[in-house]
Amino acid sequence: MKVEYSRRATTDLRKVSADSRAFGDSVAAAVERRIYEIISGVTDHPEAFAQVVERPGMRVVPLVRYPYKIFYRILEDRIRILHIRDTSRRPWTKER
Repeated sequence: MKVEYSRRATTDLRKVSADSRAFGDSVAAAVERRIYEIISGVTDHPEAFAQVVERPGMRVVPLVRYPYKIFYRILEDRIRILHIRDTSRRPWTKER
């Protein structure tokens, strides 16, 4: 299945790459390689990963070794990567 990236996902990929370079080029390469391995798995088995309850039609897959989650949608003829979230960031919380 074909893969497309949202603008946000493309920006996320650049940020992940830049952030991981702080730990060295080999770490950055490993993180990037893992992201593309996961995306390859998504294209092979798009329905294998968890649905996001709050967002109908959206699915998520964690990178496991690294603190990221990839959010995507299954479209008619392609997978759309929506966002690559750094899970070490604080979640958004509503101010009281």
